[in-house]
Amino acid sequence: MELKVLGQDTPAAPSPGGGCASSGCGGNSDHLAHLPEAIREKVHNHPCYSEEAHHHYARMHVAVAPACNIQCHYCNRKYDCANESRPGVVSELLTPDQAVTKVMAVAASIPQMTVLGIAGPGDPLANPERTLSTFRQLSEKAPDIKLCVSTNGLALPALVDELCQHNIDHVTITINCVDPEVGAQIYPWVFWNNRRIRGVEGAKILIEQQQKGLEMLVERGVLVKVNSVMIPGVNEEHLKEVSEVVKAKGAFLHNVMPLIAEAEHGTFYGIMGQRGPTHAELQALQDECAGDMNMMRHCRQCRADAVGLLGEDRGDEFTMDKIAEMEIDYGKAMETRKQVHEAIEADREAQRQRAGQCFVSLTELGGVARKETRPMLMAVATEGHGLINQHFGHAREFLIYEASATDVRFIGHRKVDLYCSGGDTCGDAETALQKTIRTLEGCEAVLCSKIGFEPWGMLEEAGIMPNGEHAMEPIEEAVAAVYREMAKDGRLDAQAPETLRMRA
Repeated sequence: MELKVLGQDTPAAPSPGGGCASSGCGGNSDHLAHLPEAIREKVHNHPCYSEEAHHHYARMHVAVAPACNIQCHYCNRKYDCANESRPGVVSELLTPDQAVTKVMAVAASIPQMTVLGIAGPGDPLANPERTLSTFRQLSEKAPDIKLCVSTNGLALPALVDELCQHNIDHVTITINCVDPEVGAQIYPWVFWNNRRIRGVEGAKILIEQQQKGLEMLVERGVLVKVNSVMIPGVNEEHLKEVSEVVKAKGAFLHNVMPLIAEAEHGTFYGIMGQRGPTHAELQALQDECAGDMNMMRHCRQCRADAVGLLGEDRGDEFTMDKIAEMEIDYGKAMETRKQVHEAIEADREAQRQRAGQCFVSLTELGGVARKETRPMLMAVATEGHGLINQHFGHAREFLIYEASATDVRFIGHRKVDLYCSGGDTCGDAETALQKTIRTLEGCEAVLCSKIGFEPWGMLEEAGIMPNGEHAMEPIEEAVAAVYREMAKDGRLDAQAPETLRMRA
């Protein structure tokens, strides 16, 4: 088809010199700083592997792999479920040819898109012909896009060599255990050598294949991220051992995710009442595992057909019927993509030049001794680009940062229900707002671009300080500024760590 670039309505990047964002102010933010340059180069614009990059670059998944070779108690693959955002859910199952067409349309329309992943809705390596055909075509037609695959690992060893032939240098393996007894509580069966094998025996086979595949990938120079689902009462303590094992075998990044176990999803765990972890439990486990290896905290547990920045999904803009009406010149689109990426990198470089500067006064705290102040959590409403640029009532998630006298550290994200849809009324706003406030438990401040009178009052009543004074400012710089102000006012006295109610 004849192509022209359509739909370039996404901002390329903030202008250079925009501040610290999440580029490394305070030293700890760039969690990849210690890695060799060759690895940093591979992940610098990969939103799923780099915490910094996820503010600026987009990813997409294509749903070409319907079959799966294991059963997980936390999984129920529902197709055509557009309102659910969790792994295994898709609205359209694609052929490899359709997937390639969709990728090129998205890459032209969202020039920040740098990564194409196949993550389901089943297991990509249980569907090798469909998966590899998609990769083969894209490596030829869109060489500027990074190609990734996520797998449970059962079929991985047999396909490592072929994956490497298609320039797949980022692989994610979901490893929830290294003990078959624990595995039997998570996986009722695996399908191996044309047989369904249950219980401990099946879990043992899966673990052996996962570990073998991990070792083979590392030997070939492929970056491996390990995903683990935290299941309270099943594997939360065991995941510390998992982290140690996969690090020893060369995994690059560990992503400990919370179990999604709402009964309405129809999973075994959901129906049986298995709870997911609290935010505090998840953070505590992530912190313990982080002592062993790099810890990913910005995962959104995306759908198998997700499109856009992490935390957003623009998939409904790129259904196959809409793509059929587009005309895209990918050659021209690549030029635009190059310009957009150069602008983003110029901004990131400007931010790096300022790295550390915005924390000089934070460490001094205007004469307040560092040992006299305690750390605190802040929630941030953002639409991306590392800026505080979202209305409180429009947020579907909040990024959580921990500020201390020496650093600002990204902790994770918390999803909430959208309660404000615009206009004079917002439906059952009070109920949704109460849920949001409960979700923000433990946070002492919320930074957003704007906030209404009602949520302001309810947040204050709950001991959370609303703040709209740093709109369009880089996140970490704003978090540091709020922390510094509170420390100067004596509201972060280390001797009184209980949450203080903030004045307007």
